[in-house]
Amino acid sequence: MTKYKFILSGGGTGGHIYPAIAIANELKLQFPDAEFLFVGAKDKMEMQKVPQAGYEIKGLWIAGIQRKITFQNMMFPFKLISSLLDSNKIIRNFKPNVVIGTGGFASGPLLRAAGSAGIPTVIQEQNSFPGITNKLLSKKANAICVAYENLERFFPKGKIVLTGNPVRQDLIDISSKKEEAIAFYNLDPNKKILLVLGGSLGARRINQLIEKELKNILSHDIQIIWQCGKLYFGDYKKYNLPNVKVVDFIERMDFVYAAADVIISRAGASSVSELCIVGKPVIFIPSPNVAEDHQTKNAQSIVDAKGAILLKESELDSQFSIVFEALLKDKGKQNQLSENIKKLAMPNATKAIIEEIKKLL
Repeated sequence: MTKYKFILSGGGTGGHIYPAIAIANELKLQFPDAEFLFVGAKDKMEMQKVPQAGYEIKGLWIAGIQRKITFQNMMFPFKLISSLLDSNKIIRNFKPNVVIGTGGFASGPLLRAAGSAGIPTVIQEQNSFPGITNKLLSKKANAICVAYENLERFFPKGKIVLTGNPVRQDLIDISSKKEEAIAFYNLDPNKKILLVLGGSLGARRINQLIEKELKNILSHDIQIIWQCGKLYFGDYKKYNLPNVKVVDFIERMDFVYAAADVIISRAGASSVSELCIVGKPVIFIPSPNVAEDHQTKNAQSIVDAKGAILLKESELDSQFSIVFEALLKDKGKQNQLSENIKKLAMPNATKAIIEEIKKLL
C-alpha cells in the first residue's frame, strides 16, 4: 500500500486552523500510515493549536497587509520572498502527494510553491465571500471545496465542489451531553443558559454589549457562558459569578453547545457551519471589520432561510434588548429558528472533502 504524504496549510484564526485539523484527522482515519505536515505563520495561534492536536508544524515568516501604511506593510515583500523560498524547500524535502490550503496568508506561498512543482492542490474556502489568498490560488488549484453556493464569480466553475465546512465530529450528537456539560460548568440545570461566542480571538463590541446588558440579561433568570477571548479576559474576568462563567478560550465546544439554550455569536464561517449542526436559536452579530464584510454575508445566508436573527453592531444599542427579550419569550420562534438552521447543516463535509483529495492521489 502506498504511504501517502499530505501538507495542510492555513491559519491566523481558529476559522482556518480547525478545518485543517478536521481534514487531517479524517485523512488519518482513512490512511493510518500517512505522513502529515502543517505549515502556518510564525507567531500565530496555529503554532500552538496544531501541535496540541498531535501534528508537526513549520512556520513561515508571513503576515497580511494592513489597511493603513505601517512598517509591517513595508516588510511584506521581504516576508513574501522569504516565505516562497521556505515553501519551495518544504515541498522539496517533504515531497507531498497533495497539498491542502484552508485559507490565511501562510497558505498562499505554500500552495503557490506546490503548484509550481506540479503537486496537486486543494483549496477549502469556508466563506460566502472568499479571501484574496484563495482567489489568487484558485487559478492553479485542482479542486476548490466550498461551503456556499454561487461562488462562480470568484472561482473557475469547473473546479468548484459544494462540500460544506469541516466541523468537529464531537458536535454531531450534543444532546446526549447536556447534563454532563451543565455539571462541567457548575450551572443550574433548571435555568436557561445563554452562550456568548466572540470567535477564537474575542470580539470587543460583543464584550462591551454583554457588560452593558449583564444586569438586564440576568434579570430574566438566565445563566451565561461568556467567551470573551484571550485579548479581553483581563478586563472581563471580574464578572465571573456563580451564574456567569467568563472564559478566554473554549476547548470543549461540544460542552458549551450542549449546555446552551440560546447563542449569541460572531459569524465566521466555521462558527456558522457548527451552529447549523448544533441547531440552537442564534443571534448573529457579524464583525464589520473583516475583508469584504464576509461575516455579514455568511449570517445573511442563514437569515434568508429563516434560521437565525442578525443584528449589526450599529444596531446593538437601540435593538439588542428588544430583540433578545422577544426571542426569550417566544418559544415558537426559538423552535422555528432551530428547525430552519438545522436544515442547512452539512455534517458530512469533511468526508466529502476527503473524496476530492482522494481523486488526486
